[in-house]
Amino acid sequence: MGTPVRILGIDPGLRHTGWGMIIADGPRLSWIAHGVISPDPGLPLAQRLAEIYRGVSALIIEHQPVLAGVEETLVNAGAQSALKLGQARGAAMTALAVNAIDVAEFAPRRIKQAIVGTGKADKDQIAFMVKRLLPRAETMKADAADALACAICTAHHRPIPARGVA
Repeated sequence: MGTPVRILGIDPGLRHTGWGMIIADGPRLSWIAHGVISPDPGLPLAQRLAEIYRGVSALIIEHQPVLAGVEETLVNAGAQSALKLGQARGAAMTALAVNAIDVAEFAPRRIKQAIVGTGKADKDQIAFMVKRLLPRAETMKADAADALACAICTAHHRPIPARGVA
């Protein structure tokens, strides 16, 4: 169909950073793996951020993505929550940038629209549609489902290389 592209989706969080790896080959999507990076909540903030950074770096080494999608921070949850979420997001994005992975960023509403068709979908609807779009995906936590949704959204919005005319 084309050149398969390995895409890593990240749903950042200080307690749980979800991740999901897919391969996009033209319009066809295949599940590779998913999981959650869960830093010890008893650690100081800087150490939890370091765990997120190291966790994402390990995923890059293991799965070799060429593109990543990261969910943007939702500010409606409050200033403190947004600041902490932004720090977790920064740790994940730094790991991607240090490893020269192209990063696409998407608002939660845009990810929901790409997966469910409406920007107001809830977590259960997202998990249901992710499972439908990636039937080989095993049981997953909500953070991993959100990360796979971000990877799928990234696949739908990635630039497609132009083909030569024969």
